[in-house]
Amino acid sequence: MTSTVYLDSFKLMLLISAGPGRPGCHYGGKIWAPRGGFAGPSTSRSCVLAMASDGRRGRRRCGHLGFASRGWWMEEWREVMGWRRSVLASDFEAGGEVCLSRSPLRARTEEELLSYVRKEVEIGRLSSDIGYGLEELYHNYRNAVAQSGVSRADEIILSNMTVAFDRILIDIECPFIFSPHHKAIREPFDYYMFGQNYVRPLIDFRKSYVGNISFFFFEMEQHLRQGHNVILFSNHQTEADPAIIALLLEKTNPHLAEAMIFVAGDRVLTDPLCKPFSMGRNLLCVYSKKHMFDDPELVERKRRANTQSLKEMAVLLRNGSQIVWIAPSGGRDRLSGQTGEWLPATFDVSSLDNMRRLAEHSGVTGHFYPLAMLCYDVMPPPPQIEKEIGEQRKYHTMALACPWLQN
Repeated sequence: MTSTVYLDSFKLMLLISAGPGRPGCHYGGKIWAPRGGFAGPSTSRSCVLAMASDGRRGRRRCGHLGFASRGWWMEEWREVMGWRRSVLASDFEAGGEVCLSRSPLRARTEEELLSYVRKEVEIGRLSSDIGYGLEELYHNYRNAVAQSGVSRADEIILSNMTVAFDRILIDIECPFIFSPHHKAIREPFDYYMFGQNYVRPLIDFRKSYVGNISFFFFEMEQHLRQGHNVILFSNHQTEADPAIIALLLEKTNPHLAEAMIFVAGDRVLTDPLCKPFSMGRNLLCVYSKKHMFDDPELVERKRRANTQSLKEMAVLLRNGSQIVWIAPSGGRDRLSGQTGEWLPATFDVSSLDNMRRLAEHSGVTGHFYPLAMLCYDVMPPPPQIEKEIGEQRKYHTMALACPWLQN
């Protein structure tokens, strides 16, 4: 196996891929995804480029989601996650079930939905900060979808936000525990399609772009059919990156969209507003270096959890036919304070080297593809790195591509 990835060249390709296509550039063809589906028409634009070089699901104790798996690593993971809810550890390990004290959420109007949240705060079942976050989430999403001009926007907004609130409230009452290797939950509730349908109205498919789709993305599928592994080294722009990638590929490369495993930081696994969306993705859960020392008392436990996640990844790669997405920067791109333009966050060389060594030691042929994403405006992160999550949602266009790599 060969693996020739040059950081400087890849940085340059990321910057090139962010701009509009120019004559002479080796870009793939545009895709014109149908504007429809469960969540209604979509209206934001996306695009992606690619470049090539060779080279137990967690459970919670709820009747509708099964039983918790056991293991020392689960204890470590649970302790590090820092549960601040009134749920006993025995609820996850013993034979009993945590009963939900409320009925499934139903709302016929916006006011009915928001009134339900306010009532939950008043009676003390929701903290005020979570209640505020839910209302802010609703208004941001409503404004973004309404701005898109899609038909039946009010119906789409109320339907998607009612489901989102219901899943968030279920998790607050009955918290889900992610294992180091989390497999997307598709039944009895399909969290994958839930995330797809929620993000879909935020994307303008008419103007979104996938570069090199006729070559690299179909080549990736061929590698997987041959039992090879595919590693995507990507920049990272929003918490919705997994859904955006899947939506841009679901018509042409649905297997890639559903099989992709994302290396995910701990914040999207602990924030109650993010967890239901994370539950629908295949994840390898790690702690980012940027947040490793947020709580000094948890540093060693976080390191042990990361070690376990690396072991899980090694097992997956040895099995072959895996496609793994990783952002070697360990965080999202930020706007430049000097130019006001977004810049790809600097890649961590050790992350790249770890993936190279894991691929080499797997005994299975591996292929490395740098992946460039431009979806910043759909859910822009705050200017500085923060511990809280909660970005505004916007309607916009996207770009996704695999740039060509020159050996």
